[in-house]
Amino acid sequence: MPHEPRAAFASRHPVHVTLKVRPDVPSLRHGKLVREVERSFRKACDRRRFRLVHYSLQSNHVHLIVEAAGAEDLGRGMKSIGARLARAVNRVFSRMGPVLADRFHHRVLKTPREVRHALAYVLLNARRHAGREARGAGKVDPASSGRWFDGWRRRGLSAMDPPAVATPHTWLIQRGWRRHGLIGLAEIPAPG
Repeated sequence: MPHEPRAAFASRHPVHVTLKVRPDVPSLRHGKLVREVERSFRKACDRRRFRLVHYSLQSNHVHLIVEAAGAEDLGRGMKSIGARLARAVNRVFSRMGPVLADRFHHRVLKTPREVRHALAYVLLNARRHAGREARGAGKVDPASSGRWFDGWRRRGLSAMDPPAVATPHTWLIQRGWRRHGLIGLAEIPAPG
């Protein structure tokens, strides 16, 4: 399938990105890998024209919410994030070779409601993939940036460790989405 150029978008719109990994890659939710990915993300989450704002690691894919100054900056930022993820996976699992299955998929978020749904979808995505017993736990997913998120309905959930994500700059992801209510840990996000 030919690679077509990515469509232009306004820098005021955050972007929901999905990265899929190859079938031979072990689960991305392995505790040691989560710590290694966070360490790597801390170093590269804010590149001025590209910011990693939120993420969640699932067994075979990663969800991200990012801000970028434009399509070219999105591409460069995602190349960096993809390379960091691949190096972390290969380091932790003592493996070599490609990690990502394909190019990233993205969706530009243009309204406060879209941003709120994307935040819930990304931060609570493990609940969609978990069994019934895990769905009722009401805890922040340890393989996500949820512990640094300040939009939970329940207060006092933030972590003391330095964040592995950047502070958002766009109005939509800073404040605009809050028009539709804070996010509850008991929510199970609808399919993307």
